[in-house]
Amino acid sequence: MSEKKPVVVYGVSGYTGRLVCEYLREYNVPFIAAGRDAAKVKAVVEKIPGIETADYEVVGVEHNVEALTKLFRGSRVVSNMVGPFIKHGSEVVEAALQAGCHYTDTTGEQDWVLLAQEKWGKAFAEKGLLLSPNLAQMYTTGEIAANICLETPGLDTLDILVFWKGFPTYASTQTIFTILKANWYYLEQNKFVEWDVTARADVVVPGQHETAIAVPWGGTAHPVWFKNDPRVSNCRVLGGVLARPVMEGVVQTTQMVKEKIKPLPPAEQEKALADIAATLQASMPPRENPRVNTSIDSVHASGPLGRAHCVIHGNCNYKQTGMLQAYAAFALLQQAPKRTGFASGCQAFGHRELLGQLRSFGLVSKPVLTVQD
Repeated sequence: MSEKKPVVVYGVSGYTGRLVCEYLREYNVPFIAAGRDAAKVKAVVEKIPGIETADYEVVGVEHNVEALTKLFRGSRVVSNMVGPFIKHGSEVVEAALQAGCHYTDTTGEQDWVLLAQEKWGKAFAEKGLLLSPNLAQMYTTGEIAANICLETPGLDTLDILVFWKGFPTYASTQTIFTILKANWYYLEQNKFVEWDVTARADVVVPGQHETAIAVPWGGTAHPVWFKNDPRVSNCRVLGGVLARPVMEGVVQTTQMVKEKIKPLPPAEQEKALADIAATLQASMPPRENPRVNTSIDSVHASGPLGRAHCVIHGNCNYKQTGMLQAYAAFALLQQAPKRTGFASGCQAFGHRELLGQLRSFGLVSKPVLTVQD
């Protein structure tokens, strides 16, 4: 190599990693496609549409801080897809910090987002680097909708709903079951309040007559992003998939977890949940179809004397994630983020900027905003 590729995509052999590479090609950004098994990564990358026009290389690397630091050094951005992040993320963040790289990932794990903020946020800020876990359709698109609502002054409460059609990937399924052993929080008067793991609600979904079942889905990242936002005092989030039978199964599973798995020692909890997850999704799902795989992010924002409601209809939530990761790298290679250290996608790049990118690729429709002053 005459010079190091500026972006490292780690975890390319999974479903989302290949999409990040696909969109990096769209943005004309050179990258290293990395994973623990170079042959597997190579086989995956070679199937990416148009990859012959991309500037990339494939690298195999061991999953430890020393090996990852060596790989990252000389690059500028690390896009991490290796989850569950509470189990595998620490080595990657530490290596990115030591190598002087910005870090983004696709987590949906609230406990990982909180840990990243507490453990590495200050260190990244001191180096002028971005630490942005959870730059993904879950939950950046909802964060965009929330920030559009908050453009109306005087609103302090966010009621957020996140839904999509389709089924999670193998890695996402593993993550979903990993967060079942964590504590989940919503924001009430700027303090974290713990959810009951069995909490559920029947909700009205914008754009359809049928109601749907929603759950806290691990608490989501939104309460963390808005915890220190002076505009917001309360934030609760519910979500799920639009297939009602699937959500009925989720509700039954959370009840079983509360009664039979939570009382077990931590190691036994983890094994029991991993075993269940493996039975539900053990293969790679098909490439998303925009006519089938749709997403809905709905935010009701309210204050003492005002209300706003924003709905963003989208498609292909994993493609949204891939594009968001690629755009973040594209942007970071050209200018500093709006905020360094620990920051959400909207805090780092701007919610209108991210919306514009999603719109430009045909991944979301124009937001539907209703404001009552």
